Amino acid sequence: MKHIFLILFFFFLKCIGILAQAPAPAPGPPPPLNVTKILEKAGQCSTFIRLLQNTQQLNEITSQLNNSNNGITMFVPTDNAFLNMKAGTLNSFTDQQKAELIQFHILPTYYSLTQFQTASNPLRTQAGGTTDREFPINITTIGSSVNITTGIVNASISNTIYTDNQLAIYQVDNVLLPLQFFVPPAPAPAPTPITRKKKAGSSDSSSKQDASSATSLFQGMYKGGIFLFLFSTAFFSSL
Repeated sequence: MKHIFLILFFFFLKCIGILAQAPAPAPGPPPPLNVTKILEKAGQCSTFIRLLQNTQQLNEITSQLNNSNNGITMFVPTDNAFLNMKAGTLNSFTDQQKAELIQFHILPTYYSLTQFQTASNPLRTQAGGTTDREFPINITTIGSSVNITTGIVNASISNTIYTDNQLAIYQVDNVLLPLQFFVPPAPAPAPTPITRKKKAGSSDSSSKQDASSATSLFQGMYKGGIFLFLFSTAFFSSL
């Protein structure tokens, strides 16, 4: 009985040693970033959060963060920035324009503050391309200050809300308004009138025809005048 107990005891110790040597399980993937919670924690972002949700752009951001290695940069105006807009401006936008407004505050690439110093303007936003009639922004830096220009509004980054190697969220002091919303596109240039090319020699030919016709008319009048004079002379002589 004593031998059986010793055998079981040594077997138990061996099992403990095997378990101690087993590798720890690999850590699972980090949970997806919750942009809403980040903004709620920062405070003063309720208007931007509401627009994110109403325009379905929150789903687009989450999808891009999960499926792209480029990352995202967001510029988030404070609630006071929205209040400082001209009265009725936000409500005058269509649903599509509100979605484009949110996209205009998002760059489809991660930028740290120092990377803005070497960014090549104009920068493409999530709303479109880099031409004047699309949705570009220009970013300049002076020391540690980062300034954003849209052609309508000038804004500055006032705070870093969140940053890692995938997502950067910066607070800005003004709502970024796209130029396209307020400046109508330039009218298309008028079509160039089509001029028919004259055949070579056509001008000279018509001039010659006009001169010939005038000469013929003058000669006819001259001959008619002589005939009328002779007839008149003969008529009056016979009287």
